[in-house]
Amino acid sequence: MQTDYDILIIGGGMVGASLGVALAPLPLRVGLIEAVEFESNAQPSYDDRSVALSYGSRRIFESLKIWERLGASGATPIQRIHISDRGHFGFARLDAHEAGVAALGYVVENRALGQALKPALAATRNLTFICPAVVEDVVFAKDAASVTLRRGGDSRDGGGTSSGMGDADGVGSERSRPRRQQAVEKLETLSARLVVAADGGRSLVRDKAGIATRRTDYHQTALVTNVTAERPHQNVAYERFTDSGPLAFLPMSENRCAVVWSLPPDGVETLLALDEARFLAALQERFGMRLGRFLKVGKRSAYPLALTKVSEHIRARLVLIGNAAHTVHPVAGQGFNLGLRDVAVLAQVLSEAQRAGHDLGDHAVLEKYVAWRQRDNLAISTFTDGLVRIFSNDLPPLSFLRNLGLLAVDLFPPAKRALLRLSMGLAGRLPRLARGLPL
Repeated sequence: MQTDYDILIIGGGMVGASLGVALAPLPLRVGLIEAVEFESNAQPSYDDRSVALSYGSRRIFESLKIWERLGASGATPIQRIHISDRGHFGFARLDAHEAGVAALGYVVENRALGQALKPALAATRNLTFICPAVVEDVVFAKDAASVTLRRGGDSRDGGGTSSGMGDADGVGSERSRPRRQQAVEKLETLSARLVVAADGGRSLVRDKAGIATRRTDYHQTALVTNVTAERPHQNVAYERFTDSGPLAFLPMSENRCAVVWSLPPDGVETLLALDEARFLAALQERFGMRLGRFLKVGKRSAYPLALTKVSEHIRARLVLIGNAAHTVHPVAGQGFNLGLRDVAVLAQVLSEAQRAGHDLGDHAVLEKYVAWRQRDNLAISTFTDGLVRIFSNDLPPLSFLRNLGLLAVDLFPPAKRALLRLSMGLAGRLPRLARGLPL
C-alpha cells in the first residue's frame, strides 16, 4: 500500500525532534507533527529550564552532529557528583577522573538544545515538519496507520502533540498546554507505515491505541527553580536525600544551579507562595551551607511525580518512545536520557529493517526494538524507584544499612564503577549512535 509517509513522528519536543534528526541518513519519507511553532531566538533568561544529559547522551548528540551546535557555552559539565543522606553519616562521591572522562554528564538549557536541534531539522531533507498542527485521531489498520490532524486552530486542549522545543521530555518538563493558535483549517488525514508516539506523558496517540498505563504515585511534587549561591559550584552536582524527599542541585552557567526539590504535595503550595528571602531560607535549611548562602532564586514551578509504565510499548504500526512510554522519578536525572536511548535504538532497528527490505511497521520488526530496550527501561525504573523508597524510610535499621551502602559505593571500586556506568548511560548493549558510529 502506498502511504503519504514511511514514518510519522507525533510530538516535536526534544525526543521527537532528536528522532527526526537521527533518521536523516535513511531513504525514508518522515513527517514530524508538532502543535507549537518554534520559539524565537530570544536572549537567555535566568529562569531558563534545563535538562541533565548523561555522558552517553552526549555521544548520541555527537553522532547526530548536534553537540557541535551547542558550543562551549551551551552545556555545563558535571565533573563530580556528591551524594549524601541529610543528618546521617553516609555519603558517596563520583568523579569524572575516576571514570576516565572529561565530565560525567552535562546540564544543558532547554533553549540552547532547542536552538541546536532546529537547524539540524531544517537541514534534514527527507523530513517534513508539519507545524502548527494538532492531532485529532489515529487509526491503525493492517497495512497502514491514518493520522487525522488540524493545522493551526485552537490547540488549548493539548491535542496529541507536545509543547514545542522548550519541552525536554525529561526532568522538570511536564507537558504544558500548547499556545492558542488563531487560524482554523479543515481536518486532513495522512497515512504512514509507522507512527511514533513522542507526545509525552499524556499521550493522545497512546490513548487512541487503547494502551493501558500503570501509574505509581510517589505522593511527592517536584519544585523546580534556579538559584545562585555565594560560592562557585565548581561543576559539582549534589543529590541530597532528606526526610521530605530528594533535593538535587545541578551546576549551570553563570554560577547558577538548577534545583529539583521533591516534597510532599501539601508543602509545595506554601513554598511557592513565599517571598524570595523566606524561600531561600527554607531551601538553605534543607541543603546546608556547602555552597554558602543562597543569594537569588528564579521563577518556581511544580509538577507531580509518579512512576508510569505502559502495558505495551508497540503495536503493529505503532511504537511509543520517551515519556509516552515511561516516566521515572527525577532522582539521578535519568528521564530524558532514557528517552534519548529510545531514539538511538529505534533509529538503528529501523535502519536495519529498511536495508533488509522489511516493513517498518511490522510487529516483528518492532519487537526487536522492545527486546533491546526492555533491560535498560527496567534497570532505570528499578534504580530510581529503589532510591526514592529506600531513602524515604527512616526506620533506624534501614537508615543504618543505606548509609553503609553509600560508604561502600564510595570506598569499593567495583560498586562505584557499576553506578558510574549506569548513571552515565553506558550500561548494557549500546546502539551505534551511543558508540559514536553512524547508522
